Amino acid sequence: MSNSSETAPNAARRRAMEAFAAADTQALLAAWQRIAGRMEASALRGPEAGLIMLRGRIGGGGAPFNLGEASVARASVRLASGEVGHAMVLGRDAEHARLAALFDAGWQRADWRGRIEAEVIAPTLVALAEADRLSAEETEATRVDFFTMVRGEDD
Repeated sequence: MSNSSETAPNAARRRAMEAFAAADTQALLAAWQRIAGRMEASALRGPEAGLIMLRGRIGGGGAPFNLGEASVARASVRLASGEVGHAMVLGRDAEHARLAALFDAGWQRADWRGRIEAEVIAPTLVALAEADRLSAEETEATRVDFFTMVRGEDD
């Protein structure tokens, strides 16, 4: 865990929310229809699109600086059963943000958590790991090792 004060339930929810934000919108929609059926939900905020400022640090530990802006969509929902879900996704896909918020709320229900883990989170995390592996392989294939060759002595 990146934050030692973060509790296990918070870390598990963070992992789930990351998967919902990275999942395909159509896959989320199909999974929501299978898992929740016609569960009613009310919008608490959005979905709405906006911008966030990306910040960086030189060397990972230097002074922070503004790197640029990124488009995001966010939403907050409340299920009819009372659970509240929140989501923020890169891009301007409001439906993706709404579905991710619905899944965040649904994940909080003990009776749905297992199905959501199996049908949404696990496949999404496997796909992300595979994409990272392929990207690493492509990067490694283009690596250039520079070295100094000595041609002789200078006289």
